Amino acid sequence: MTYPIRPIDASEWPAFARVNEESFGWTPHPEQAERYKAQTEFDRTLAAFDGEQIVGVTGVFSLTMTVPGRQLPVAGVTAVSVLASHRRRGVLSSLMRRQLDDIRERGESVAALYASEALIYGRYGYGRASSELSFRIDSRRSGFVPGAPHDPSLRLRVAKPADVRGELEKLFATVVTRRPGRYERVPQTWTAVLADEEYDQHGAGTLRSILAEDDGGVRGYALFRIKSSWDDAGVPDGTLKLYELEASDPAAYALLWRSVLDRDLVTTVQAGGRPVDDPLTVLMADQRQLRPRWADELWVRLVEVDRALTERSYSAPVDAVIEVEDDVCPWNARRWRLTADLTGAECKPVDDEPDVTLPVSALGSAYLGDGTLGEQLEAGLLREHSAGVVRRLATAMSWSPKPWAGLTF
Repeated sequence: MTYPIRPIDASEWPAFARVNEESFGWTPHPEQAERYKAQTEFDRTLAAFDGEQIVGVTGVFSLTMTVPGRQLPVAGVTAVSVLASHRRRGVLSSLMRRQLDDIRERGESVAALYASEALIYGRYGYGRASSELSFRIDSRRSGFVPGAPHDPSLRLRVAKPADVRGELEKLFATVVTRRPGRYERVPQTWTAVLADEEYDQHGAGTLRSILAEDDGGVRGYALFRIKSSWDDAGVPDGTLKLYELEASDPAAYALLWRSVLDRDLVTTVQAGGRPVDDPLTVLMADQRQLRPRWADELWVRLVEVDRALTERSYSAPVDAVIEVEDDVCPWNARRWRLTADLTGAECKPVDDEPDVTLPVSALGSAYLGDGTLGEQLEAGLLREHSAGVVRRLATAMSWSPKPWAGLTF
């Protein structure tokens, strides 16, 4: 069977939302649902219909995302769901293919998403492009190395997050361009980040903030919740759950972490979703106390290979003919000559013999600067025809700092 696909309008939102709720096994509070609706770009939704029933959905956020060397319009894919009654019928494949066509027509060369299941999106050309660490820190063993940055002009200010929203937004805008994968936040996103009703807290306590500032203004902030607890002997055993810690400079960063780690009545700090090259990993004197856990983060898809590869910067020169395999976006499936140096890049279709043959997902994984081209070569997942070209391509596409989005969309 084929299932008609089209965008929804606002009147169809309840049916669209029900498919998401059924697929993800989560029913939001009505006000949470309204927040999500407020973020929805209805002209960028897609719904698959079986008669009058919506059986599959997806959507896109129009993001401005940092990539190596610049910012680009990126399609932030979200809300991908199919009813259990309609699995294995081609609904998802139809939605994903139609969505990629629409993204291309919009002029966006790159799509990105967070994968609820890591097995799904590789078959549509997405590659794992960034990773994250989660920390569980015993705050009593969290000392810093000698020489940790310190600025006596800095001071801390405790504030209710909603009361300093403007200052948080301003600080975030100064750091969003520093790391690939980060994206600008619209007002509706900030509303969701700072939401603090009881149904937002999930038993973890009130949302709190602390700001690092000097006479010139705010240089960093942390957002967190504290769950108070005492053991059987009456000894404090609270848990601080850190959501965000952003800073414009190392001294503000270190001061905010010390404020979080030195919090009274707290013995454990949980920090989920931190970059894999988080400076805390070298600030901690005993790095084992971080107890890091790795997870995949952003997945990236090159919708138009030639445009995507010319719209980012490179860390080293490279000149290679790349044969791209792509059975979902056939316009990409050909040979491209990528010529890049520190000043710019050019990617043109050619008929020359390839230096490397690879799936489009491999380029997606490398796009933000932390790819796995070398590992994929060793695993036999791509084919090198000219010795050393994969190493040169991987070096050219690498970037520091490593990519990280920091907030699920």
